[in-house]
Amino acid sequence: MTIDAGGYVRICDRSKDVIKSGGEWISSVALENALMGHASVLEAAVFAGRHPKWDERPIAAVVLRKGAAATEADLAKHLEGKFAKFWMPDAYVFVEQIPRTSTGKFLKSKLRELYAGMLTK
Repeated sequence: MTIDAGGYVRICDRSKDVIKSGGEWISSVALENALMGHASVLEAAVFAGRHPKWDERPIAAVVLRKGAAATEADLAKHLEGKFAKFWMPDAYVFVEQIPRTSTGKFLKSKLRELYAGMLTK
């Protein structure tokens, strides 16, 4: 959450979806929105992966559009310059679908369960 000079409040992310990396906060929603701006990306969910040095680092789960192609390098280049370097995902996981809750929201707890340890190997 941020409050600007005019007193307007901007809610950036749910507290359980914010990634704390080395004492800095990273908004998963901002990264998701930017990734979904890539022409090949249908949807993307960004979640915290465990990291031995930084505690948590962003990992992006990405569903590509039917017939489209993109690599980790393509997506990283798409994000380049839009965010500080420490915000950039450490890994990308290409999946067929992103798990969802009964209300249709991304089930990031399931993504953390499946992939959060991939940065510690």
